[in-house]
Amino acid sequence: MFLGFNSQAQTYEVGLFAGGSNFIGDVGSTSYIAPNSPVIGGIFKWNRSKRHSFRFTALFTQLESADSQSDESRRQLRGYSFKNSVKEVSLGLEYTFWDFDMFNDRNPSTPYLYTGFTYFNHDELALNGNNVQKTGTAWDFAIPMVLGYKAVIGTKFILAFEIGARYTLTDNLDGSAPDNDANGTLRFGNINNDDWYMFTGFTVTYTFGRKPCFCAF
Repeated sequence: MFLGFNSQAQTYEVGLFAGGSNFIGDVGSTSYIAPNSPVIGGIFKWNRSKRHSFRFTALFTQLESADSQSDESRRQLRGYSFKNSVKEVSLGLEYTFWDFDMFNDRNPSTPYLYTGFTYFNHDELALNGNNVQKTGTAWDFAIPMVLGYKAVIGTKFILAFEIGARYTLTDNLDGSAPDNDANGTLRFGNINNDDWYMFTGFTVTYTFGRKPCFCAF
């Protein structure tokens, strides 16, 4: 699962992300952190200094939510539910709160923040009677906002736990706002708010490359 080769400048990381996902929108629970579906994927980092890294991830999950899981009585009575396959790629900057240099004499650890840009593929959904059904697929953008904590394990591995929100630029992950409603599909929910989804889980990365001479940017 891991790659390794000699690098001439910086330290790199490659590994896996695994955890759970949940949806925040017009169907189902309104809890922000309530993983109910598995998510898995890969992660790659280029550590440019002791405080920041360029990061790329590719993740897959099947978002699902049901009004029966909501604390709101109106949603419970309505009884909608959906599933939506999501495949995303994300590129951005990871910034650590403290210097993170795994080549010092102690095993470092630090909280960190990550943000950037996410491009994701998802099912297009629409309400047909009381059922939310797939009508196609689409690509959309999202803004990732991630808070995590990482620590060096041994001399080559880094273990991290993180909670990340994706603010999407679509309101139709749950079928509440189909782009084309000429066939009589019904819009419902709050039309002024776009959908969110959350990833909660662990990353394990393997570091490789020569001891870095960190850059000034």
